[in-house]
Amino acid sequence: MDFVLEWLNLNWIEVTAAALGLFGIFLQIRQNHWYWLTSIIMVSFYIVVFYDSRFYADMSFQFYYLIVSIYGWYFWLSGRRKNNTENLVAYKLKPVQWLYTLGISVIMFFAIYFILKNFTNTDVAMGDAFTTSLSIVATWLLARKIIENWLFWIVVDLVSSGLYIYKALYPTAILFVVLTVLAVVGYYKWKRFLVNE
Repeated sequence: MDFVLEWLNLNWIEVTAAALGLFGIFLQIRQNHWYWLTSIIMVSFYIVVFYDSRFYADMSFQFYYLIVSIYGWYFWLSGRRKNNTENLVAYKLKPVQWLYTLGISVIMFFAIYFILKNFTNTDVAMGDAFTTSLSIVATWLLARKIIENWLFWIVVDLVSSGLYIYKALYPTAILFVVLTVLAVVGYYKWKRFLVNE
């Protein structure tokens, strides 16, 4: 028992961030705008966790996520009021938008990988660049309420789970395994709200 308490004492920031992430995903699936406030608090904790673990791209992504969370919160609230609906409706990417989205992801991957490989001491440059580039795109799609955000999150969450196990970030790894499953659930729940399927 002392070992568990000592471990919790040493890792309380990560445990709190993981718990907020789990709570947040339920709000996200339900299209609840309070998801964004939960995310703002969660990313603040993860900035510290990822810095300590040398996930520099993930850490930098948290600052981006913080800004997009504020935007997403505003967009979800203002769009809901504009449409006089309980939830802002979800949209689907058009084929040409898919190409742009994938192209942006690839360009960001190579840029982030180059920076991590040449200017940091990280030992997970490729994985960190991959998950961060897709996360940047997924976050934007989420803020705009585009259903494909879930498909990006499924890939990000699966790959991240392995990376976090490798770096011994076990609460975060568990969170991301659960997030993978919940991203599948979220995708199918959001399909009911599509307006351009």
